Amino acid sequence: MTLSVRPRVPARAKISALGTFAPSRLLTNADLEKMVDTSDEWILSRVGIRERHIVEPGQATSHMAVEAARRCLAARGIEASEVQAIIVATVTPDMFFPATACLVQDRLGAKGAWGFDLSGACSGFVYALQMGCQLIESGAHTKVLVIGSDTMSSIIDYTDRATCVLFGDGAGAVLIEPAQDGELGMIDYHHEIDGSGGCSLYMPGGGSLHPPSRETVDKKMHYVHQDGQAVYKFAVRKMVEAAEILLNRNGITAADLACFIPHQANKRIITASAERLGLRDEQVIINIDRYGNTTAATIPLATETAIQEGRLKKGDLILIASVGAGFTVGAALIRWEI
Repeated sequence: MTLSVRPRVPARAKISALGTFAPSRLLTNADLEKMVDTSDEWILSRVGIRERHIVEPGQATSHMAVEAARRCLAARGIEASEVQAIIVATVTPDMFFPATACLVQDRLGAKGAWGFDLSGACSGFVYALQMGCQLIESGAHTKVLVIGSDTMSSIIDYTDRATCVLFGDGAGAVLIEPAQDGELGMIDYHHEIDGSGGCSLYMPGGGSLHPPSRETVDKKMHYVHQDGQAVYKFAVRKMVEAAEILLNRNGITAADLACFIPHQANKRIITASAERLGLRDEQVIINIDRYGNTTAATIPLATETAIQEGRLKKGDLILIASVGAGFTVGAALIRWEI
């Protein structure tokens, strides 16, 4: 018996639409001053954050992901039924299983789509973006929905002033499709991990090693634990290295970039990385003051900020980069085609 196999033609992949969502409820520095021993001045000077968006009671990662996805699909003018695959980057899934991608698929009405969750922490969106592009470039699919969504408020100890000032909730979604003639879309990427840094940023409780118990709850093992200095040093060094690898490999300079869109973890990390790359202030997108660190959602949220401020338009060359728990490192060079 001879099987007839449908040939797959390699294609370039591009981002064809963007949608984001942030809850309306705000947690300001003034609010945090009433909760822990901190101040607006200290938070602004150390991390550059003024306020964060926090989900309403009963809302979770899937709810934000669905809202961002709906806005993304509306921007493209297509129905959810046309989506063939859904990848959700998150470290705060609604539950261990089913995957958040399953919940999103059902609520969107994306009949026929398959999908999965990806755990890459703050680099999750960059990793999921590359996975989505590979599905397009292989010829397997023509419409892939990539979502970064995290409810960080669900795993933050609001008595720990070192971490509670940093994080917020949010989601961002992009649609990945084949590029048209003359379009470049996704150009190149560089990803890596360094598991030796796992103990510097992690949540020790809740998994198979330390299942939930009275003891793990009492020891606050279900919250984010962070060594701030170790994270800062690694993040600046590796964000710069990943960016330089892409620039050098593709024969371009920092001056060629319209926008550098980094993960929004800490304003000092962003500015230190940008200075080492030789970027001008107007090239660097920073919106951490309005959102805090939303983990997998920061890059799509910052991309929307770039568009709203008139700093990103069709044909621009952009570089996105992130470092996250794991440690994870991700960067991508993209021609913006919207």
